[in-house]
Amino acid sequence: MKQYVIDQLRESDFYRIREYLNENADSTIMEGIYWVNIPEELYTEIQKAHKSCQPFYFAVNLHRRYVGFEWLIRSRNVIRCNCIGYATRIQRDYIIDFADRMLNDLNIKL
Repeated sequence: MKQYVIDQLRESDFYRIREYLNENADSTIMEGIYWVNIPEELYTEIQKAHKSCQPFYFAVNLHRRYVGFEWLIRSRNVIRCNCIGYATRIQRDYIIDFADRMLNDLNIKL
């Protein structure tokens, strides 16, 4: 899986990031897994055309020592479709900006 990983988290960082994600992402039934919607203006042409597959999101995996931001853009409505795939450059930038903004907002220095 391609992803952006921030490692060497301190225990206090883990708890602050978990709280941030609880407020700014959608939690799932799997502990430590969150979904963050991609803004519609960043959808690819095929993602825009696939109305029934929208919305699209990326997953965040939070562990005690690291947090990973997956670059696979998924659909909330289907598991397999040609509109699901790895992030474009603009979508990757959005994911990295989300992660960096989170660290900045939480004043976490690594």
